Amino acid sequence: MKKIILDSNTWSSYLAGDRNVLDALAAAESVYMSVIIIGELFSGFRGGKKEKQNRDILDRFLAKPTVNTIQVSAATTEIFGEIKHSLRMAGTPLPINDIWLAAHTVETGSVLVTYDSHFKKVPGLRLWLDIM
Repeated sequence: MKKIILDSNTWSSYLAGDRNVLDALAAAESVYMSVIIIGELFSGFRGGKKEKQNRDILDRFLAKPTVNTIQVSAATTEIFGEIKHSLRMAGTPLPINDIWLAAHTVETGSVLVTYDSHFKKVPGLRLWLDIM
């Protein structure tokens, strides 16, 4: 897995020292963090007692040379629309933030590192769960 993108649940697993997530990070040449996921993390930080500590950890992670923050682009929005439409047609909706994450995964050509199996509903999405 040369390029990976992290879901919020695997970020939490990373912080807990999950060996599978640590191995995926160590093997990756590029790690992407979607601004959508960063927003989810900020929301979680605000609800906790260690907001500053959590933000500092995230800031240090994002500053690593192999980590890239991916913004929503025009290409992302088009991919998002395609994925959302295909899920709607199949009758298999996903939470909206997960569709954005799937779009970023496709856009970057990454493998999605997540413990959420509902991403298997997205046709053609490369999932870490299927590889590990």
